[in-house]
This record gives sequence, C-alpha cells and structure tokens, in this order.
Amino acid sequence: MRSVPLSPQNREAALAAMSSQTLDILVIGGGVVGGGAALDAATRGLSVGLVEARDFASGTSSRSSKLIHGGLRYLEMLDFRLVAEALAERSLLLEKIAPHLVRPVPFIYPLTRRVWERIYAGSGVALYDSMAFLSGRSRGVPHHRHLTRRGARRLMPALKKDALIGALHYYDGQVDDARHTMFLSRTAAAYGAHVASRTRVISLLREGDRVTGARVKDLETGDEHDVAARQVINATGVWTDETQGLAGERGQFHVRASKGIHLVVPRDRIRGETGLILRTEKSVLFVIPWERHWIIGTTDTDWDLSKDHPAASRSDIDYLLEHVNTVLVEPLTHDDVQGVFAGLRPLLAGEDAATSKLSREHAVSTSVTGLVVIAGGKYTTYRVMAKDAVDAAVQSMSLIHSRKVPECCTEDVPLLGADGYEAVWNQRQKLAAESGLGIGRIEHLLRRFGSLVTELLDLIAERPDLAKALGGADGYLRAEIVYAASHEGARHLDDTIARRTRISIETFDRGIEVAEEVAGLMGDVLGWSVEQRDREVEHYLARVEAERESQTMPDDETADAARMGASDVVPISQAGATV
Repeated sequence: MRSVPLSPQNREAALAAMSSQTLDILVIGGGVVGGGAALDAATRGLSVGLVEARDFASGTSSRSSKLIHGGLRYLEMLDFRLVAEALAERSLLLEKIAPHLVRPVPFIYPLTRRVWERIYAGSGVALYDSMAFLSGRSRGVPHHRHLTRRGARRLMPALKKDALIGALHYYDGQVDDARHTMFLSRTAAAYGAHVASRTRVISLLREGDRVTGARVKDLETGDEHDVAARQVINATGVWTDETQGLAGERGQFHVRASKGIHLVVPRDRIRGETGLILRTEKSVLFVIPWERHWIIGTTDTDWDLSKDHPAASRSDIDYLLEHVNTVLVEPLTHDDVQGVFAGLRPLLAGEDAATSKLSREHAVSTSVTGLVVIAGGKYTTYRVMAKDAVDAAVQSMSLIHSRKVPECCTEDVPLLGADGYEAVWNQRQKLAAESGLGIGRIEHLLRRFGSLVTELLDLIAERPDLAKALGGADGYLRAEIVYAASHEGARHLDDTIARRTRISIETFDRGIEVAEEVAGLMGDVLGWSVEQRDREVEHYLARVEAERESQTMPDDETADAARMGASDVVPISQAGATV
C-alpha cells in the first residue's frame, strides 16, 4: 500500500473533497474506533470522510494502560466470549496488523495463598492461554509458567520477600496507543478516506427524519462546511451522548465515563525485568514496563466533570502509590513520579454503581435513520467494534440504494509500516551503518515507524541536522518532530509532545525544556509566524502548570477546576502566516 502523509496540504484537500461530494460514510471521531471504522469502510470500496474535533487519539485512545489483552480478570466474571474475542484480536495485532506497534509484554502475578490459589489462578491463566489457541489463531505470545518465590524475585528483585509465596508468569501485548490510533487514520487515508483533524461537528444535517451529513467547522481557519453523507457513524466515545444530542434524540443507550489514572516512573526506581499484576479491593493494578520507564495504573472511578481534560487528583496518585508500595522493597514517593496521565473509559451505562463492574462490551444503535452510534467496548477489540458499526451503516444504506457492499476485510489489512517490517528489522545493522545512527536508535525508530522508517531516514539524509537528539528529551530525534508535522497530522505542540512522542509523561519537567525546540521544528513545516510559535509554547507551559496544580488537589472537583485553568488553543487564519 502506498504511503500517504497526513500533511497540511492533504488536510486541506480532504476538507475540500468532503464538502464537494456526497460521501457513503462520514465518521465522527478520530479515536481508535473512529479510525478503525474509516479504515474498514474505505477497504470495502466506500467513499469515506473522517473528522476529529481535536487531535487523533486526543481523548481516551491516548490515555489507556497501553495493553492489548484479553482481559484476564473478565474470566472471573465468566465473560468468556469477550475474552476469546479480545485474544483473537491480540493475535491479529501482534502478528499481522501492527507488529511494529504491538509486542509481547511479560507479567508476574504474585501468589499469596498456598495450594488453592495456585490451582485457582493457575487454572485461569491456563484457560487464558488455551482460549487464545482455540480462537483459531496462534497465541502470538509465549506460554505461561509457574514460578517459585525465588524464581519470581529473580525476575523482579523489587518484590518484598513476604509479598508472595510464588507466582505465575504470563504474557499479554503492549501498544503505543496514540501512535497506533494515528496509524489507523493514516492507513485509512492511504486507502482513499478523506481525513481531517481539528474539524468539529457543530450540527447534523437533516432531511425530514433522516440524518444526511454534518456541518463541520475548521478550527484552524474558522471556515464552516456542509458534508453530505448517506450514513453518519458517531464514534465519539465518552462524548457519545453529546454528539447523539445533535440529532435531537436521546438514543437507545447512554455512556458513562470512568476515570483511570496512570503514573510513569523511571525504570531504575523498580528493579525488575517483567511487569506486575496485583489485585486491589476495587480492581487490579498493573506495573507495566515501558522502555526506560514503568507505567503504574489504574484507578476506576466515576467521572462527571470535564471530559476534555480529565484531571488526576493527589488522592488518585496516593491510591496508586499506596497499593504498589505494599509489594515493593523500596517504596515509591511522589518525587519518583515523572509523569501522570488521566483518561476516561466509555462504559455503557448500567445499574451497577461501580464502574469497574460495568461491561466493556459494545453496542450499536441505528435508532435515527442515517445515523449509526457505536459505544462501549475496550481498546483491544476496536476492529470488531468498527466492523459492527460499518456493517450497520451498510445495511441501512443497502435498504435505500440497493447497493452490494463487500464484507469487512480488515483482519487481512496491515497498517502502514507493517508490510515488510520483519525484513526491515533484519536489516537494522545495515540501516545503522548507512545512516550513521546507532543500532539502538534504529531499533527505537523501527518500533515507532515500522517499515516507514525509510521515509524518516530519507529526511535525515536531506537534512543531517535532524539526526540530532532533542535537547530536552534525548530519547527522540529532531527528525521525528518534523515528520510528525509533515506526515502524521500533528498540528500543535500538544499533538507532538503528548501523542506523536511521549515526552510529556517521560520527562520530569513534562516537556517544558523541549517546547521551544519542538515549536521551531514544527513551525518550519506548518508555516507558523513568530507570534504563533510563542503562543504554542505559552499554551503548552500553561497546560503543564495546570496539570501539575490539579495533581496537588485533594479531590476530583478541585483537581478539575485547576486543570480547566489552561484552555485549548484555537488559532485562526493568521496562524498560517510565515515568518
């Protein structure tokens, strides 16, 4: 498949194309389900538009636990269908769809009770592995094994001796969720979808009782466009109810937001080679290896405040530190926390007061003619959700237009960067020698760009200065920033520091030191004026200050008020002026 950049020029062309024709399907929402739906529809030969009000993955899809997993704890709930479905998707992502972005990650499950717990938990993990095999696909990860206490502490010396009597060692999958979601939208564009971020739906178009498209506003210029479509798919996650309200309908279901927060600490703060999964009184707690860091999470609490910027409070952070410290020889403190991120899970509203007990399964509604609503689910099963949404849209469209549309084929469609990935990985020594970069740097790039790494290396060959590491975040090259703006749809400083890279959670200063350099590199691509560059930096610094303040607040209400102190930047036409 030919690589297509999510460039500023392609964004303008996408908006022009969407406003000049009647699309088969317009997808609202650039998260993992929206991007998946756009790719699904485009690969069926349909004309497709995808609009996102902010940045790709700027909501839930960049703030998950970064796991591609079957949901081991759902076995206890006897939700075998959901687990089997998720394990099948895990195998697809690991081996075919996104091997450059998804990889196996090991975990230890500490045992604290003799005999019966090993039998009980061991049977569950064995069933987990067996269900992956019985899904008709390979597991994609190594088989589980039992460990003695000594064997577990050999892998994880950070564990207290009295924190376990033995352990189970098993594998799941890990993903950079923000990059994977962006790759979905970019792959959809490669198959012909018209894709535009920073494009907000302000109303739905109607003809009688039927939805016939949407009126959208380009938040970069202020221009408004009518986009006609035979079917509209609402894939807006926790914003589902608000988007559904544009149709003047209550809808068949409601979405409830559950807040989950995660901490990021340096790798040397916890001695070990493998992740941890711990039981808490409310849910489970993960300690997940993340390159030079650990991710610790998550919480699971009801949230009814700002959905744009969910805030982590000090009590949230204390909760995670308190629980992880029960098993660590050297306890973590607030000073060890490099980054904090909070996200909202879109759960189908139920009668249970605890969000951790609400279903992660999804639902599709077609109660309004011309409008399909998809909600719920979990990150791992995004492709199944997208298929179900497009199936519903195709069925409704066929009733009117008598058009035969092919079945979903995305299980056989690798994302950009996946084709030839293994071969390029095998050539990494050669790439290092030719580019002058170290082998470790090449491997880092391959895990972020896959076989598209050659585009990045071509960029460095043209501009050798881009081979240098960023001054305030040496894990990333200057070329990655330029490429984010020219090929990956990054429009603003937040997009690059928080999502195309993870500098915002991987540095103690949250990206403050690197902001000026990143703004300069992005500004050269996007044609920012000096004033716009200053505005971008000012906004980013205000965001960091507001987030830090919110994390000192005692509860959700005060944390939300503090976080709302930094507003979104919505630049107008002069943002495109050159220096």
